[in-house]
Amino acid sequence: MMEILTLFSGSFILALSGALMPGPLLTLTVAESARRGFRAGPLLMTGHGLLELILVIAVIAGLGPLLESRPVMGWVALVGGLMLAWLGIDMVRTAPRRTLVQTIDPGGGGGAHPIVMGALVSLSNPYWTLWWATIGLGYLLTSMQFGVNGVAAFFSGHISADFAWYCLISLGVSRGRNLLGDAGYRTVIRCCGVFLVGFGGWFLYAARGYFSS
Repeated sequence: MMEILTLFSGSFILALSGALMPGPLLTLTVAESARRGFRAGPLLMTGHGLLELILVIAVIAGLGPLLESRPVMGWVALVGGLMLAWLGIDMVRTAPRRTLVQTIDPGGGGGAHPIVMGALVSLSNPYWTLWWATIGLGYLLTSMQFGVNGVAAFFSGHISADFAWYCLISLGVSRGRNLLGDAGYRTVIRCCGVFLVGFGGWFLYAARGYFSS
């Protein structure tokens, strides 16, 4: 039970660290929340979450045996650990310059449904692909060692962080006020950056074990 709770909480913080970084999905959330109100956030995250669920199922169904080999797990842990450390250091270093202020077009976004837009924007984001090919894959492989419960804990923690952050942004925009503020945002960025560096060290230590066995 403790292992499952650890997987959930670790996945939540890891996903939150990625969600906090400004990008196409954050910009779309702000713009659509200005157009549609609070419901834009949950709808966009539903599309985003469905895309990630399909990816997780595909990995388990078709790539599981290959990904479970120790050399592959070692390389995934190595690359993921290096990327986590780099991202963490970069988050701490650039935190003082980060802001929640976005330049938006309240009338933008087209006529597509937010669920569709959430999936398409995520798929078109190179960072999303890179994250899942390294960091996300490494954590998914770890969770698979605990069976269905482990994978469920990983995915539920991951998607809960996405929903929590983007729904908070959507709520703030729809009510016309900033609930967090730049100072609070920067503090969270720093804390998550430190967490990523520590997580990267753990991945690198795991890679050493995979390669030495």
